[in-house]
Amino acid sequence: MPVTVEGSYVESVERVQPSQANNYGNAHGGEVVKLMDELAAIAAMGVAGETCVTAHIGSADFRSPIAVGDVIELSAYVYETGESSLQVRVDAEARDPRATDLRRTTAACFTMVAVDDDGDPVPVPSVTADTERGRELVASAPC
Repeated sequence: MPVTVEGSYVESVERVQPSQANNYGNAHGGEVVKLMDELAAIAAMGVAGETCVTAHIGSADFRSPIAVGDVIELSAYVYETGESSLQVRVDAEARDPRATDLRRTTAACFTMVAVDDDGDPVPVPSVTADTERGRELVASAPC
């Protein structure tokens, strides 16, 4: 049974702590990618109904630093599936927790693979874009 692209959409909010920062007082790039990877897995598992692991991270683009104390708002959705793979777009935006204006900071596309208990790939359902919102998400997905 197909799942909708917009039905796979998930969000997460984190606050950058000093332990996640580099020498310049900004979120370490690896920490940001870790948060993105975790959300990509959640979006993929919601579609697959199986454990999903990272197979590939395509072009993580860091546009703006995220300061210690800033809030990171992440969003992810599955925009395409293969036999056992799921393509997931993840975006990160940041803001001062006392403000509402967001700035785009990071974007990446993840390839996740659904696996069984033995770590072998398993089939996944297809995703469809049946609404205007779903079609917009698919159109903006490629990184």
